[in-house]
Amino acid sequence: MAVAHAIIYILLTSLAAAAASSKSTFGCYESIISFGDSMADTGNLLRLGSANNLPDSGNPPYGRTFFHHPTGRYSDGRLIVDFIAESLGLPMVQPYIGGADAAVNGRSFDKGVNFAVAGATALDISFFEERGIKNTCTNVSLGTQMYWFKQFLATVPEGRKFLQRSLVLMGEIGGNDYNYPLMQGIISPPVIQSFGPTIVADIGSTIQELIELGAETILVPGNFPIGCIPYYLTQFKKSSTKKDYNSTTGCLNWLNNLSIYYNELLQKELTRIQKLHPHVHIIYADYYNVMMRFYLSPTQFGFTEDILRACCGGGGPYNYNDLVKCGKPGATCCNDPSIFTNWDGLHYTEAAYRLIAQDLLRGHYTIPPFNDICPSIATSSPSAQIYKY
Repeated sequence: MAVAHAIIYILLTSLAAAAASSKSTFGCYESIISFGDSMADTGNLLRLGSANNLPDSGNPPYGRTFFHHPTGRYSDGRLIVDFIAESLGLPMVQPYIGGADAAVNGRSFDKGVNFAVAGATALDISFFEERGIKNTCTNVSLGTQMYWFKQFLATVPEGRKFLQRSLVLMGEIGGNDYNYPLMQGIISPPVIQSFGPTIVADIGSTIQELIELGAETILVPGNFPIGCIPYYLTQFKKSSTKKDYNSTTGCLNWLNNLSIYYNELLQKELTRIQKLHPHVHIIYADYYNVMMRFYLSPTQFGFTEDILRACCGGGGPYNYNDLVKCGKPGATCCNDPSIFTNWDGLHYTEAAYRLIAQDLLRGHYTIPPFNDICPSIATSSPSAQIYKY
């Protein structure tokens, strides 16, 4: 497996080298275009709902750390997309739903637009419905987001040039394609794993369409180590035995192996597309390994040793209770989210997202290194400042 990772790294790095040499690094990008799910949603799901039926992210204590009120972000504060925008000297990327009207709502899409929706899948909802899998959160898929994007791009003067000068973030789309069948427990893990090639092919097709429309820099993250999140540790606690857990981290091995398998498929697809488009920067963001560092050495990064617990939740060994979710009556919130990696059982804290963003920007967990493509980002941004651990 290590040899395969090394080969993929060499291929992606060498294929992107020619493109990197010609990229202007003054300012790097003029805007951000974001797709994805709850890891990147800055308020779309909140705006798609109603005042009488707010998503969890519309209730306190969501948003407490930075914004001091809920914004639709599934965290106590900022997300990776927010820190990347800051590092580029750009404003926070505004949600697409609700439109841009600076005079009415203070929002503008001149410097970027976010199509990510919490709960979104890469595959169309029909794929899951045919298999008896429900998405009770939203019927938005990556295809829906691309439809919105093309509508938006048609309104932009010189839309192709706008996209060429933008950083496109794919925002961890694809994770929910595994989450829904895993959560509902109606399909066996081997069958769920078999969805991988279809999910990756759909993401790959979208990337190629974006390239045809003019995209020249696309950041594509892999999946997180889902065997370490409180939701799954709680859900599978009764059915798991000692051998199912990693002896060092306490994470569930089989779930992390599912993420590893998916990430390998995704990297192979990115390598294939990069060969077809050597002038384009296709950057793989290794969310799995950047996150695993925290579980292996939590105190080294300023986190509590009890790193598998959520900051906000309804109690239990991992502070997750599906009947008493964060933001609902009966749930409690930790005093200091900055010493936790996990916020609500499924999503991460601002503290975790900040450290992830810092290492992505410095190129430590991106292939090819992001700071080779945009060198000025490492020295100009508060988010990208070197931190000691």
